[in-house]
Amino acid sequence: MKIHLPLAAACLAVAVAACGQKENAAAKVEAAKVEAAKVTNEAAQKADEAARKAGAAVGAAAEATKEAGKEMVAKAADATKEAADATKEAADRAKAAVGK
Repeated sequence: MKIHLPLAAACLAVAVAACGQKENAAAKVEAAKVEAAKVTNEAAQKADEAARKAGAAVGAAAEATKEAGKEMVAKAADATKEAADATKEAADRAKAAVGK
């Protein structure tokens, strides 16, 4: 009987410790889930911010391209006018030379 009591006490201690470990493990799992959700949320926010910045950059690039296109059209128009003026001037000189 003397051996049975310490053996029973030891078994009870092991059972209590096992239950405590289960509760501790469950708490750790829950904490890990909360942390994973937090990290996922932060990652989603950062991805959203990056997408907004990328969209703004694309918009700025499109606006710059549009402005550059306007500038190129204006320069092409100026060059065409200058070429037309030079052609007219050359034609007038040729006409004047033929008329002499």
